[in-house]
Amino acid sequence: MGGKWSKLSPEEIPVPEIQQLLDRDPYLKPYEKDIRRRYGVYLDWVDGIDEQEGGFEKFTRAYDEYGIHAQADGSIKCREWAPGAEALFLTGDFNKWNRTEFPYTKEEYGKWSLTIPPNSDGTPRIRHLSEIKVVVKDKQWNLWDRISPWATYVVQPPKEQGYVFKWLFYNPPAEKKYEFKHPRPQKTLSLRIYESHVGIASDEPHVATYDHFTDEVIPRIVKLGYNTIQMMAVMEHAYYASFGYQVTSFYAASSRYGTPEQLKRLVDVAHQNGLNVLLDVVHSHASKNVLDGLNQWDGTNAGYFHDGAKGEHCLWDSRLFNYNNHEVLRFLLSNLRWYLEEYKFDGFRFDGVTSMLYHTHGMGHGFSGDYNEYFGMNTDTDAVVYLMLSNAMIHQLYPNAITIAEDVSGMPGICRPVTEGGVGFDYRLAMAIPDKWIEILKKFKDEDWDIANIIHTLTNRRWMEKAVSYAESHDQALVGDKTLAFWLMDKEMYTHMSTLSESTPVIERGIALHKMIRLLTCGLGGEAYLNFIGNEFGHPEWLDFPREGNNDSYHYARRQFKLVDDEMLKYKFLAKFDAAMNHLEAKYGWLHKDSGFVSVKHQGDKVIVFERGGLVFVFNFHHSSSFPDYKIGVDVAGKYRIVLDSDEQEFGGHHRLNHSTDYDTMNEGFAGRRHSMMVYIPSRTAFVLAKVD
Repeated sequence: MGGKWSKLSPEEIPVPEIQQLLDRDPYLKPYEKDIRRRYGVYLDWVDGIDEQEGGFEKFTRAYDEYGIHAQADGSIKCREWAPGAEALFLTGDFNKWNRTEFPYTKEEYGKWSLTIPPNSDGTPRIRHLSEIKVVVKDKQWNLWDRISPWATYVVQPPKEQGYVFKWLFYNPPAEKKYEFKHPRPQKTLSLRIYESHVGIASDEPHVATYDHFTDEVIPRIVKLGYNTIQMMAVMEHAYYASFGYQVTSFYAASSRYGTPEQLKRLVDVAHQNGLNVLLDVVHSHASKNVLDGLNQWDGTNAGYFHDGAKGEHCLWDSRLFNYNNHEVLRFLLSNLRWYLEEYKFDGFRFDGVTSMLYHTHGMGHGFSGDYNEYFGMNTDTDAVVYLMLSNAMIHQLYPNAITIAEDVSGMPGICRPVTEGGVGFDYRLAMAIPDKWIEILKKFKDEDWDIANIIHTLTNRRWMEKAVSYAESHDQALVGDKTLAFWLMDKEMYTHMSTLSESTPVIERGIALHKMIRLLTCGLGGEAYLNFIGNEFGHPEWLDFPREGNNDSYHYARRQFKLVDDEMLKYKFLAKFDAAMNHLEAKYGWLHKDSGFVSVKHQGDKVIVFERGGLVFVFNFHHSSSFPDYKIGVDVAGKYRIVLDSDEQEFGGHHRLNHSTDYDTMNEGFAGRRHSMMVYIPSRTAFVLAKVD
């Protein structure tokens, strides 16, 4: 998009707060022109949207106009953008599938419109849940049946009818529409995120429902002390085993879990319980499906995507959006607004951001931290500016909304405001942390753990750019890999997790380290914390969706909550510790208070000590050595008491610490702190001290 700003030299483009960005990180100074240049492109888009579309407020409500809508007078209004089409028609049950009876009228800029008058009694010609299609005539005059990109409800037919999703006109009567009863939660300072997938959220071997999640899983999330739900695989995807990452209908909440009204109830009940609900949004690419996806929607290989190789993601076998197209931005920005308005989501986790930021999509790129990797010809300015526009729109219209970037590259400024020249996200995922834990468990004996390297990984994030820490990702739960619990305990989880069976060294070690790893990650790794559904209690098996390779089995596509509910099994210990950790964070709020000060990282003793949020965290990862009268430094003098102890019996520990003992500081500095105290640190134990008022 051209405009007055892109015609100026970079030095002439005003970025209101860029000096704050440069002062915070002087190494960005050589790239100031790049930052100003992309900000100029952003300003051109903002000016164009303001002048031509009435600003973000109107531009991002395109879903009110595009697609198919019943009017108050009973007529049906239809509108589409199909620049490559020769003609459009609407067909369906309502006209006995006559493919050319209702032609659209061609308008400017590749747009098409149609109005279908009501029945003689004033009712809409197309009934609620009637099947419909848009018929696209291409330049060769072929007729193709397509689902509107703006379709809000599509369903999977029975297998005997084929695999192509059907588009149903969603227009329920007023009495069947869900009415939201509860306001959104107040802005959350410390995010404790429970990453969830509705379909697997049941013990039973089938696709679970929105209602099941609402009634059975939300109470668990509240009890565990999480305050945010991150929902995966909600945007409709024809292939269930894609984990929701091959989206076919961007405006349709997946019908395999239930109706739109049932999803609205889920979000509303979450709000009733004080929970934020974030949507895992996939705008980095789209499914290649033609019959029930966006691909070749208008009869060409372009439309919403780049034509040719630029429009193909070879690794993901998917299509790539043309972020430099006005109508594509209308579609994608309105898509974000749709979920914020229609379903009352509280924000988004943007998937595949690294793939968007670079023309190489991050493939074969190690990202060493050299700033040349983040600026220059490999950076996809169109995609960066789209993300800037998304964040600007979201935060302008919904000040309390939350946005998280899945970015492994570490691009500077991605979590700084757009007005500084940043990309505008609130958080980025600290993706190196789970990779580090898996690497350690796969490659090293306990005595060979590199304590300094662990601390470096946990603390290596950009100053004043918030990160979401997590000990393991959902990818590591997939078949072919292992969760942390499985790396730690493997097959003994099938034979020695009963409280009645004799404990083994493997189970003892696994339960101890599982708790310690999660507390260290939550305590030091970021400004928010995330857990994938079921991992809080050490779910024993991988995740494998039904597919041809496993005879469409649901055996591994479920979370076995009955394991943690069984008082005779040890999974309860891990879940109780997870809850205690979350509730402690809720009380003290260390995630949002400071980044932590590490005073001890002793390689030989395998001891880590740090202070954060007024608390003192103490870890002893040594496999056999306990340390009596271990001297640690603290900055604030006073009397301290244990407020969390991984070795407590209710967490499956040995209760080696005396909780009735208070720890007094000495006026003697140590380890870079002004005061010190003597503590007992049992092996494979972590505990947290709080100052007694």
